Amino acid sequence: MIKVLLLTGQSNQWHNWRVSSRALEKALQSNPLFEVETLVSPSAGEDFSDFSPVWGNFDAVVMDYEGDEWPETVKQGFVDYMAQGGGLVAFHASDNAFPDWPEFNEMIGVGGWGGRDEKSGPKVRWREGEMVLDPGPGEAMHPAPFEYTLDTRAPEHPVMRGLPSSWLHAIDEQYSQLRGPAKNLTVLATAIAGPEVEGGTGEHEPMLMAIEFGKGRIFHTTLGHVGANDEETTLAMRCAGFETTLSRGLEWAATGSVTQEIPADFPSGDTVSLR
Repeated sequence: MIKVLLLTGQSNQWHNWRVSSRALEKALQSNPLFEVETLVSPSAGEDFSDFSPVWGNFDAVVMDYEGDEWPETVKQGFVDYMAQGGGLVAFHASDNAFPDWPEFNEMIGVGGWGGRDEKSGPKVRWREGEMVLDPGPGEAMHPAPFEYTLDTRAPEHPVMRGLPSSWLHAIDEQYSQLRGPAKNLTVLATAIAGPEVEGGTGEHEPMLMAIEFGKGRIFHTTLGHVGANDEETTLAMRCAGFETTLSRGLEWAATGSVTQEIPADFPSGDTVSLR
């Protein structure tokens, strides 16, 4: 049994952590591999002096959090946990968190918003069959949500092994122009918003990533938007492709391998599959 801490409790004005974390909890608890404990942080502006997760009690942390800074002792404890072999899943809006925390930015590889700009590091691009680091200008953005195709870029990575070369994801935000240190980062899957999509960059943007931090492993998924006014699980989080890659990424982050089979309802290249 893989012991998982789902850490949540704050969102910015564009997200609803209550809905997204409820969906994450449901998806992970339905998988017999995982034993999930949920920790809700204090609300924005409240006292964090009693916020003290015992990181070492868990094989991996799933983070659905973007909000107040943690106490320095908590941050240092998390850095030590990850460096010594902990696991992390950075879910969607969590890559907007902690823009001024160098170790966290290294863990997630690239992030968005919060003042991240060229000084934060390069953008990650996929060009002519390989990852390219682009130091050029541009800050995080996304087109209006739409259905888009994910292309597998690391078919032999444990998270991606056996998945289709391309699959259609349900309507979702497509994070673009994320920036960061991009150290020890493997692009697992990309998506592109071409000229037919208003606000598209025309670049193959990284959607799924694997990062190593010391002995720790991080699975970074940009998928799964839940808007501030959403009261029910969104199509993005009901996508069988999202749930499958989430579970496989979590298992890999916790153990370094993936034992799960590809489910029969995994989406195809031209058909969305919802749960």
